[in-house]
Amino acid sequence: MSRLYNTNKRYWRNAFTHITLVLITVAIIVFFLPRNSGPQFSYDIGKPWMYSSLIAQFDYPIYKTEEAIKAEQDTIIKNFEPYYNYNLVIEKEQTDKFLNDYKEGIPGLSKEYVKIVTEHLHRLYQAGIMNAPEYSVMSRDTARTIRFVNGKKAISMKLSNFYSTLTAYEELFSDPKLAAQRQTLQKCNLNEYIQPNLTYDEERSEAEKADLLSGVPLASGMVLSGQKIIDRGEIVDEYIYRVLNSFEKETQRRSATVSTIPSTIAGQVLFVTVMIILFTIFLRLFRKDYFEKPRSIMMLYVMIILFPVLVSLMMTNNILSVYILPFTMAPIFIRVFMDSRTAFLTHVTLVLLCAAAVKYQYEFIIVQLVAGLVAIYSLRELSSRSQLFKTALLVTLGSSAIYFAIQLMQDNSILTMDHSMYKYFIVNGVLLLFAYPLMLIIEKTFGFISNVTLIELSNTSKELLRNLSEEAPGTFQHSIMVGNIAVEIATKIGAKAQLVRTGAMYHDIGKMKNPAFFTENQAGVNPLDKLTRIEAAQIVISHVTEGLKIAEKYNLPSVIKDFIKTHHGTGKTKYFYISYKNEHPDEPIDESSFTYPGPDPSTREQAILMMADSVEAASRSLPEYSEESISNLVNRIVDGQMDDGFFENCPITFHDIAMAKQVMIERLMSIYHTRISYPELKK
Repeated sequence: MSRLYNTNKRYWRNAFTHITLVLITVAIIVFFLPRNSGPQFSYDIGKPWMYSSLIAQFDYPIYKTEEAIKAEQDTIIKNFEPYYNYNLVIEKEQTDKFLNDYKEGIPGLSKEYVKIVTEHLHRLYQAGIMNAPEYSVMSRDTARTIRFVNGKKAISMKLSNFYSTLTAYEELFSDPKLAAQRQTLQKCNLNEYIQPNLTYDEERSEAEKADLLSGVPLASGMVLSGQKIIDRGEIVDEYIYRVLNSFEKETQRRSATVSTIPSTIAGQVLFVTVMIILFTIFLRLFRKDYFEKPRSIMMLYVMIILFPVLVSLMMTNNILSVYILPFTMAPIFIRVFMDSRTAFLTHVTLVLLCAAAVKYQYEFIIVQLVAGLVAIYSLRELSSRSQLFKTALLVTLGSSAIYFAIQLMQDNSILTMDHSMYKYFIVNGVLLLFAYPLMLIIEKTFGFISNVTLIELSNTSKELLRNLSEEAPGTFQHSIMVGNIAVEIATKIGAKAQLVRTGAMYHDIGKMKNPAFFTENQAGVNPLDKLTRIEAAQIVISHVTEGLKIAEKYNLPSVIKDFIKTHHGTGKTKYFYISYKNEHPDEPIDESSFTYPGPDPSTREQAILMMADSVEAASRSLPEYSEESISNLVNRIVDGQMDDGFFENCPITFHDIAMAKQVMIERLMSIYHTRISYPELKK
């Protein structure tokens, strides 16, 4: 009854977790999806219309292109006449200042020169003087006119009728009398009395400019209700392209007017919910073990959320092209850390979700599905940087090839094809190379480990393994032998060979603490003989806990620590346990003193290491190495481990165990095979 209650409780807890996960994923994706309403067509200039005949259901204007509108606005701005106000006060201030400064006359000249200069200043100010930099910019257009405001009148006049402060100064010396005395007059700094009396009327000018720009018509022509816009197979020219664009704009405007946003959101919620539920059902039916690993589930759903959100943001804000996003990163990561089937289903799901945000859905789905398949097929295992470079190259070529095929189906002329997309595929391939450094972040964030990391860890030049070879050389050789045997088994039964090799290299690192207490490092003297059975057992058992401490110190991944914990499982140090039991037949035994802390293996790789470790260690004590003795040893040890229930919690099959036995027997026979003795030559 209690077991049934616990089963029901666990079932409902899992169901609640799955529903919550689906709801959160749907909410995030729908929140970011763009709210596009109305029909979504894919069309380009020079390509045939792929849909059925399109008839206008209402009257609407044919809007001009943004380029055409901007060209008209630029023409208006170019021909615009800015307003300038005439300031009478400036002339009076400057002439009064000049007369006051030279009331005694200009030194070296007669008093009539004061009058001549004053008259010239009057004529210059009457004509109008502008700021020199401003005048210089405007005078580039020789036909430029401005609005000259004098009182309540605004008169259009050519810019050439006015002076700048520089040209006004030169105009002073156009008088022959003043020109003859230029050197003397230059000492008077006459330019100080020439100031701009035409000032730019910003408020009036900008208001007038805004009125003119707002008067630019946004449309040129009308489409009447019932008029045929385009028929299937007709080529989209520039005019039809504008008509179709206008149809979409007017449809969206009318949809916004009648408020179709609630129905749009409802459709998006339904679509996203169906996709996420189907993906969750797939995991529940075929990858149930992933739900027992929160980090695995987290990575899968983060990938499914991340790319639709990025695509939605790019489409909403019109940021570049979505084709530069390396969508194939998701299946690559999932293929490396999980399996190819899950990678493909995840990729299909996120591509279909992204298609809800893009405009050209048909092309997008086809190109991204092909790119994902190429990535999965080309990257079975990531063990070097060159593999990722090859995958990026193949994905770029695959995307380009399938897009070219789509173009050929739509347009028979290669010369008129749109070639701009191929640059996005190249950028996508370059960004895909960043999957290598990002893989380290994925490992640290979600607790995975890649083959690249495993290969780096199994390098014997690493500090920890180098220390092991120096401090416990026998243990180091034992680890290599166990790794070789375990790799053969893993390869035979389809387990992760590189993972089990790396686990084998580190499973006994705890023996570095007291290497002399372990037989493979001894030279005839065994210090355990001087200890009690319990003390000896505790020292042997301690190599597991000491190994975990060393692993923590060197920041080894948790998956490697699991090999250290499980390579003896919850077994006993049988030599000391049986010896103690024989020596104290009538005493109760505290079995925990002779039992490893465990736990038992939970993966096939951990089970393989347990078998290989025990068999390789025991094989050293065989009195003879015949096929019969080796077979008996392997069968006895592995069958004993099965009888003790060490493999009950891991997904290893009887067939896998039978294959493992066969591999170990063959491997040990090849290792301990006796050489043929060569005959001596008779004299």
